[in-house]
Amino acid sequence: MATALNADTVGPVDVAVVAFEGNRFNGEIAPALRELQEAGTVRVLDLTFVSKDADGSVTVVELDDASVAEAFRLVAGDPVDLLNDEDLEIVAEELPPNSSAAVVVWENTWAARLSGALRRSSGELVMLERVPRDAVERAISALGDN
Repeated sequence: MATALNADTVGPVDVAVVAFEGNRFNGEIAPALRELQEAGTVRVLDLTFVSKDADGSVTVVELDDASVAEAFRLVAGDPVDLLNDEDLEIVAEELPPNSSAAVVVWENTWAARLSGALRRSSGELVMLERVPRDAVERAISALGDN
């Protein structure tokens, strides 16, 4: 996978940290990520797990760990290793005890063509913000109230 990356054609890249209270990660996100990747929506570039025990001890599990790799073997090909130790330390500091997080770096392949067109047109993305889920739910609920 790493050899297929090209700075001129790669789409926007996001980092998502998905927390699991009580260390209740069950691997169910793996098929969802795989579907997004197979559909060409995203390309998983890096994937790491951070776990914090009840006593605050932190464990970082890279994708090449056997148990994690089993759940995600079809999601990420050759990791690009965009996450460094400092990134993972920040995630670990923010995790409450007895919880874990999946840290996923993905390319938004759905936007690669548009991104390239913007660069070639000297366009510059000056703002991008995700609308919080609760705001979307309130807006949709308000539509039904009318």
